[in-house]
Amino acid sequence: MGRPLTVGLAPGVWRIRLIGDYTNGFAFRDDDGQVTLLDMGIARSGPRVMRALEEIGAGPGDVTRLLLTHCHPDHAGGTAHVAEATGRAVDVHADDAAYVRDGTQPLNDGSSRLGRLFRRLPQPAMPGVPIGEELHDGQLLDVAGGLRVVHTPGHSPGHASYLHEPTGVLVTGDAIFNVLGLRWPLRMLCSDFAMTQRTAHRLAELDYRVAAFTHGPEIRERPREAIRRFLARQD
Repeated sequence: MGRPLTVGLAPGVWRIRLIGDYTNGFAFRDDDGQVTLLDMGIARSGPRVMRALEEIGAGPGDVTRLLLTHCHPDHAGGTAHVAEATGRAVDVHADDAAYVRDGTQPLNDGSSRLGRLFRRLPQPAMPGVPIGEELHDGQLLDVAGGLRVVHTPGHSPGHASYLHEPTGVLVTGDAIFNVLGLRWPLRMLCSDFAMTQRTAHRLAELDYRVAAFTHGPEIRERPREAIRRFLARQD
């Protein structure tokens, strides 16, 4: 039997292992059984999201909300499958909504030679999906007792991190990776790498007990201090 798809982060909060520990989605369950899914991975990860639901004792009818950290295909690619299976539109920050709706991508950072080369390459196709709510910074979503939207643009214009206030689980999204240690996303994959570095400092100001990443495993031991040390090294 293979490793479970879900990793418990706190009561009612799970990380979903979409590509090992390297690409993750998340699930939040309310006391009444309603489930919110955050990030659906690449296109072929959609069925894995649905199997993860089964692991936590839920099904498509329990899903009442779909969320995205941002519009990139390794996070939004599986959304079409999950949206069709659950009958739900997807909520995303307003600045990424058009990209998700149309299946397009923002222009990447061209400040480096590699970035300029990457701009010339064909971008991966992704099916557009219906948008439910266009989210904004600071919004408190009615998700498992309260999920706060923290706009951390730069990786994409509408990139958002999410703080689950009742349990203190922070989902950084792609603001910071935890792959072989804390690190920045690749410059060429960001829409504005310098902005990514600036806005990630917002994460040092928040109060949380678990730092969870869309790329890499979570940090449970003094996560705020670990992220603060990482950000201080970049100043």
